[in-house]
Amino acid sequence: MEIEEIKAIKPSWGDTTIPKEKIRVAAYCRVSKDDSEQLLSYESQQKHYLNLIKEKPDWELTGIYADVITGTQVTKRIDFQRLIDDALDGKVDMIITKSIARFARNTFDTLKYVRQLKESGIAVFFEKENINTMTMDGELLLAILSSVAQQEVENISANVKKGLKMKMKRGEIVGFQGCLGYEYDKETKQLSINHTEAEIVKYIFKRYIAGNGATIISRELNEQGLKTKLGNTWKPNSVLRIIKNEKYIGDMLLGKSFTIDPIGKRRIANHGEEDQYYVKNHHEPIINRETFEKAQEFLNKRSYNRMPRGSNVKREKYSRKYAFSSMLECGFCGGRLTRSAWHTNTKYRKVVWHCHSNSSQGKMVCEHSKGIPEDIIENAFLKSFSLIVNKKRNRVDEVFKKVETTLGSDTATKKMKTLQKQLYDIELKKKKLINLLLEEKIEKELLETSLLELGEKETSLKDSIDMLTVQLEHEVEFNERINTFKQVVQKNASLKNFDREIFESLIEKVIIGSIDDDGIIDPYKITFIYKTGSNNTVDGSKYRKDGRKKKSDALSVNKHHDTDVLPVNKNDDTCGDM
Repeated sequence: MEIEEIKAIKPSWGDTTIPKEKIRVAAYCRVSKDDSEQLLSYESQQKHYLNLIKEKPDWELTGIYADVITGTQVTKRIDFQRLIDDALDGKVDMIITKSIARFARNTFDTLKYVRQLKESGIAVFFEKENINTMTMDGELLLAILSSVAQQEVENISANVKKGLKMKMKRGEIVGFQGCLGYEYDKETKQLSINHTEAEIVKYIFKRYIAGNGATIISRELNEQGLKTKLGNTWKPNSVLRIIKNEKYIGDMLLGKSFTIDPIGKRRIANHGEEDQYYVKNHHEPIINRETFEKAQEFLNKRSYNRMPRGSNVKREKYSRKYAFSSMLECGFCGGRLTRSAWHTNTKYRKVVWHCHSNSSQGKMVCEHSKGIPEDIIENAFLKSFSLIVNKKRNRVDEVFKKVETTLGSDTATKKMKTLQKQLYDIELKKKKLINLLLEEKIEKELLETSLLELGEKETSLKDSIDMLTVQLEHEVEFNERINTFKQVVQKNASLKNFDREIFESLIEKVIIGSIDDDGIIDPYKITFIYKTGSNNTVDGSKYRKDGRKKKSDALSVNKHHDTDVLPVNKNDDTCGDM
């Protein structure tokens, strides 16, 4: 028997020795703001790619796609979406872009589009990081660098939050959407009473303190043909929002909601998770304080009567409170796993994740799932992580050399020095102006005007310095975590302890339990789906305290489910670590 090996021909984008037609290359540019400085950068990027593609005889320019926009969501980038569509339609062979941060601003988007393009044979080349997605052996590398890009977005979000807090501290209105009874002037940022709407507000408070509930009041308003601020019909909740609103006594509570996710821009009501600022006598009131306080007393009494006695409800901060929240999927029914504590207030207490369908609706809905202790999932991830690291161990030095290059940017530090110098220059100018006044070389009125202008610039610079300080603190913290991550990988060993941030930066979801092709049921089989598209499976039963599976843990079942459940063969260990 003769065997002839036929070597695969792997395309090497940019290699002029490949005897094939020209590679169709598209460039993608993006600038964050449409001001003159950024537009100059935008034009220079276009010229750069025109010259670069002209220098490559085997490259053919199919187009330069460019977006001038502010934002983190790729859905708002029109040319980016057009580029992806053209590439998937077979019009582009390779996409060139400046960096990961220019291509997409979060891990999910980067890996989603890179994966889509790679499956269609389309390369993406990131110049700054020197990454070609068709030739690199770097799923771990791309995940890390994408996390860096996402960290930048989170830093910007932190800076914006700090700026908003500064405005709220000064009593400035932030994010006002309007309310019944008031008109908002965007230029002067002042509230003025709309007297027609104010009568509706007064009616609501009058009827409420007279003993009428929100349901009755909403029905009365609808019968009179009156509408809400947005022109909708009245509902009980609409009335209650009026009753609770402190603006009607001339006060303003700032920070009623906050953003929990800088990528998805999801906002939730603030119940103490973030700082709030209460400004008294901010504007002209519609309701006097006595009436408002009386309405609040009625509201609290009615709310108390609806609460169970002895209840002490503690509101969760948000749905991602725990590392595994919304990340665990039942391998049997596809539902989510929820967290609970067993044997509370005893020495046997343990935290367990179990299928919500099974726990809430019974075994008839999901019969095979079991409660999985949290420490088993954590240990299984450590094993899964070590498998990924060991698989990539030959590329560790190269991977982190590129990561360090990306993290080595000192743009923020340089900007901080520039701002501090500008602040120092303003101090010098102020001293010079005062000296000129003392020497009677400048009029007092001109001095005051100049000092006022310099003071405004000084305040703006100090705000920018404060925001940059927050950004630098985030960068230091992230660099320390990456360095720890690097040490773990370079030592070619698993993480010793579960790290939530590493878990969330790498894992898309975890599947708990499975039925394999032979009908073997294993509730402790844990499959980790990485954001790069790869996955591996760990036998969670190995991390149980008893160190073994019970006979009932892995069962054989007929695929048509028309026979009784039988015990699995003891010699069959199908739950490997790969």
